[in-house]
Amino acid sequence: MSGLIGKKIGMTSVFSAEGKNIPCTVIEAGPCVVTQIKTVEKDGYSAVQLAYDDKSEKHTGKSLMGHFKKAGVTPKRKLVEFTDYPEVTLGQVMTCESLEEGSWVDVTGVSKGKGYQGVVKRHGFAGVGGQTHGQHNRQRKPGSLGASSYPSRVFKGKRLPGQAGGAQVKVLNLRVLKVIPENNLILVKGSIPGAKGSYLIIED
Repeated sequence: MSGLIGKKIGMTSVFSAEGKNIPCTVIEAGPCVVTQIKTVEKDGYSAVQLAYDDKSEKHTGKSLMGHFKKAGVTPKRKLVEFTDYPEVTLGQVMTCESLEEGSWVDVTGVSKGKGYQGVVKRHGFAGVGGQTHGQHNRQRKPGSLGASSYPSRVFKGKRLPGQAGGAQVKVLNLRVLKVIPENNLILVKGSIPGAKGSYLIIED
């Protein structure tokens, strides 16, 4: 397996053989269907397009409906391309059965959006601190930003307040603790980005 599309179900914990309680994330991995096979001759590069999560025809555009009908599948919500994929056929269904317990995967998701945040929450600044010597309203401020007469400005790239979260994050080398193929579920050790119900890309 080169990759699957999944959905974050939530977190739980399992006990190891030594009796250690291990936190893990439950992921619904697949079933995914192959909706397009791209080749170097036709598309300029080779890739396999997978689709996941059923969608009603009523909420699917005509161009996408034609795309799905050409592949002989029902409309799907999430489409992702994978390169270096093994040999597959159009309309083939990919499941988590190809994953093995104890294997390692990389998981990509969109982290929870936290809106406009200050430097303490966004970048982990300590703040100016204490309330002595007139510091009555500086507890969570960034402090001094620029230099004196030179360069008389704040350099580009300075860590400042702004939108936090809501970014694509890839977590590498997560161990697959358990595979439940009858329910299309896998349990991976540790936490992964995103809220419950958000889409994920699982790559081995």
